[in-house]
Amino acid sequence: MPMMPMAGWIAAWWLASLLVGVGLLAFLVVALVAAIRWLWTNVPAERAQDRALTILRERYARGEIDREEFEARRRDLSSG
Repeated sequence: MPMMPMAGWIAAWWLASLLVGVGLLAFLVVALVAAIRWLWTNVPAERAQDRALTILRERYARGEIDREEFEARRRDLSSG
């Protein structure tokens, strides 16, 4: 009984589709990681300033800094 000539082509197509699928999955993972890193590092300056003011208020509330230091640092943050 002669060997089926199509069996080799079927295996080749299966291997090629597997490699394309793995490549596509790897691309999607890399794109997702890059998008998350870009979003994480590009925090708007307004949000960063709000965070600094929040930390300053927390330090004042805990008594780590006095009113004069709080006001001076708040002015610095507002002018920057």
